[in-house]
Amino acid sequence: MIKKVFSSSLYHQPLYPRSTRSKSSWASELLEEISQIQTVDEEGRKWSQKNYWGGYTSYASATQSFDKLYRFSSTFEKLEKKIRPHVLKFAQSLSWDFNPQDLQVSTFWVNVMPQGTTHSFHHHPLSLISGTFYVQVPKDSVGIQFEDPRLSLMMACPPQKTKTPEAQKNHITLKPKAGDLVLFESWMKHQVPPNPSTQNRVSVSFNYDWKRP
Repeated sequence: MIKKVFSSSLYHQPLYPRSTRSKSSWASELLEEISQIQTVDEEGRKWSQKNYWGGYTSYASATQSFDKLYRFSSTFEKLEKKIRPHVLKFAQSLSWDFNPQDLQVSTFWVNVMPQGTTHSFHHHPLSLISGTFYVQVPKDSVGIQFEDPRLSLMMACPPQKTKTPEAQKNHITLKPKAGDLVLFESWMKHQVPPNPSTQNRVSVSFNYDWKRP
């Protein structure tokens, strides 16, 4: 008898109903504020020039608190409040024994990826649940790719078959649309391949941790 064990989970859900996206103001409001943040975030622009070729992220703007946008922007505060119920739903699906009040957002930042910009494989150490909300996704945009954490240990494994079941693949790619939310456990390695589109790929990423005393 063969048992499937040690499964991993990904959460992919529209945060805004797709049928109303073209009529909504949420995207234009976020894009306008992200543009303003990029203009004033000198620290983030300098870091991005060295570490995020061609693109911009406010992740490294701790001095100016642009890595915690929910603290001073009502737009991002509303977005975080809309995201939080999904984070709790995902956390509960993982069978954790925890108090929902102890899980809180710790970082909340923006990413702008023009054509050619990429984000190599990485994970989010010291956090529990991480995720991304997609503000603008070009039609020909790439997805977000996740890697099996056991891959580095599979030294003697042959290549996988072309038609390998999704649950057994070494890499999984999700292709979110604008308005979608993707959540994952923070230890899971992920990357975004180079953006092939002439339109920017714009997103908001975040981490949730245990509440600190």
